[in-house]
Amino acid sequence: MKFYNAGLYMQFFDSWRLATVLLICHFISACGFAIDSAVTISGEVPRSDQPFLNDPEEFQFVVVGDRTGGHRPGIFSHAMTQINLLRPEFVVCVGDLIEGYTDNADEINRQWQHIEKTIGTLEMPFFYTVGNHDISNPIMAEIWRQRLGSEYYSFIYRDVLFISLSTEDPAVEMSEAVIESQNRLEKMMQDQPLQTQEKLLQMARQRSSVTLPGQVAISSNQVDFVQRTLQKNAEVRWTILLMHKPAWQYDSPEFTKIETMLQDRNYSVIAGHEHYYSYTKRYGQDYIDMGTTGGVWLKDGPGRSDHITWVTMTRKGPVFANIKLDGVFDKHAINKPE
Repeated sequence: MKFYNAGLYMQFFDSWRLATVLLICHFISACGFAIDSAVTISGEVPRSDQPFLNDPEEFQFVVVGDRTGGHRPGIFSHAMTQINLLRPEFVVCVGDLIEGYTDNADEINRQWQHIEKTIGTLEMPFFYTVGNHDISNPIMAEIWRQRLGSEYYSFIYRDVLFISLSTEDPAVEMSEAVIESQNRLEKMMQDQPLQTQEKLLQMARQRSSVTLPGQVAISSNQVDFVQRTLQKNAEVRWTILLMHKPAWQYDSPEFTKIETMLQDRNYSVIAGHEHYYSYTKRYGQDYIDMGTTGGVWLKDGPGRSDHITWVTMTRKGPVFANIKLDGVFDKHAINKPE
């Protein structure tokens, strides 16, 4: 009668099973099959060892900059075509979509109808943010509410909190002289856009800085809204704050309160208004001031560019890629604005 050592037998069996599994995996890999049914790669395929960037937690969206303040015709509509080529999941903006600065309701609605038709060519959602050209008086504010709804709001997309602020709360009204000057600029940009733009840049080169008129206005009600929103969504993985005027560059006690509320979380801030791209690190977070997406150029230098910002939200936070509008073209040819 033979006696078997049960422990030795099980150890042999486990070793044999492991070797068999490894052999099968090697055979599958060599033959071009894949354990992940979405990927089939032979072991003989020359490639690097980096994993595929297909994390289901990641998503992409686009930010567009100022269109107006004396817009250059065709740029913004061209950007919509290019965004469709890139196919982000959605688009957000930093305001100033219409020229505004009028209390003529018919003209205001006409301008909104034009821009909404342009935005309607996008194949994905577009989220609005209030700019000073969008709301420059009580009549424009009322038309905004009628056409678009709230002037400030929030939404959550895949565990990321987006908050769109209004820096025109209430509307910051300009003097008659400023409005007349703005209206003259708009007409010149429509009649002779290239010549007018070049004259503005020549003037900018002769000045050390350009200060835009106006101030940041954020009501106490809006501060309370932000506080409630942050408290309700304390566990989100990131917070994106959108606004038109870069409030951190202004003396705004209300925005200081909002920044204080944000200090216990990861967040990023994106604004516009200055028509010149700039980046700063503040409280250890990214603060971005967008360049233009069709708006007039008021400063010269490396930040003067028509662009969109492609944002990939990763597990570690957003990755920003600024794409110049003349750097995207379809399969047929390089697209140029008409």
